[in-house]
Amino acid sequence: MYVEGETIVDAEICLGYVHRGIEKLGESRSHVKNLFLAERICGICGQHHVQCLAQAVERLEGIEVPERAEYIRVIMLELERIHSHMLLIGVAAHEMGYDTLFMHIWGVREKVMDAAEVITGNRKTYAIITIGGVRRDINERGVKALRRALDAVKSYVKVLKDFFFHDRTLRLRTVDRGVLSYSDARSLDVVGPVARGSGVKFDVRYNAPYAAYKDVGVEVKTRSEGDSWARFVVRVEEIEESANIIERALDSMPGGDIREPYVTRLPYGEVSSRVEAHRGELIHHLVVRGEDKPYRWRVRVPTYANLASIPKILVGETIAEVPINVISLDPCFSCTERLIRIIDYRTGRSRVVSLRELWREVRRRG
Repeated sequence: MYVEGETIVDAEICLGYVHRGIEKLGESRSHVKNLFLAERICGICGQHHVQCLAQAVERLEGIEVPERAEYIRVIMLELERIHSHMLLIGVAAHEMGYDTLFMHIWGVREKVMDAAEVITGNRKTYAIITIGGVRRDINERGVKALRRALDAVKSYVKVLKDFFFHDRTLRLRTVDRGVLSYSDARSLDVVGPVARGSGVKFDVRYNAPYAAYKDVGVEVKTRSEGDSWARFVVRVEEIEESANIIERALDSMPGGDIREPYVTRLPYGEVSSRVEAHRGELIHHLVVRGEDKPYRWRVRVPTYANLASIPKILVGETIAEVPINVISLDPCFSCTERLIRIIDYRTGRSRVVSLRELWREVRRRG
């Protein structure tokens, strides 16, 4: 970041690559074993990585997933979307000094995590989606837990909407801050709530439906303001829509099998698969050469697409507004470098700080 005093006059992205070895390791493991690797690419959206990889293998192998399994997949994916958006909004509240809101929203998020645990046995790494379907069915106890969690979520969304639309301090920190215009969002190819907050109506669930989304339907939530406030409000509205999607899936879920037996056909070829993760369009690309494992596995995460917008949302802002503007992108830093170089535009002097140090300095200055 190039600054004059406290004002950012320019910014640039210096992308690095933290090699975690997941894609390379996947080349020596079977497709089924790679599902467990995929779920650990990200601690928040692991289920979407599993869905994306399973879809790719199913298309290569010509596997038909049972209809009931497709509905269960949608339910679990939307449950994960709810708790991810709640986590992000809670963190944003914490960074703005609203610790009470942070604790309240994470308290409601706990009910969502509890429902996931009743269904899958796990609070986060569910391990429920597999090639050809799902490993577990949703029984009556799971349905009751889901409906209790959804009631709590939909009730709390009203509180969140009131807060984002009427709290003066929050609006001062987010309205007209970190603006990303519609044209910039299109030219930079940002994805997910970042794009939809700038008026770009694109959602893989709607534009290229997978699983049971074509049956349960998706209402794409957008805002035209393009600022940090709009990106947060899009997520609040998506929480409500996700709850509605789960309810529709529960009400219309068909009977039948939940899994098609997986017998590998050892095909040759390559395929791309995409899903709408919480942060946006997630892509897995597989190249297979007659083995029950990938010859090449490539993952494009949504954050990689969204990071290009950081210079646009920072220029003209003050250093104090950097954390909340960056948080509004919901970045996943497990695959990016975590250092920021601040350069004084007048003297040319520079220093390198971590985001944690930057946030600590912002809090100290109040």
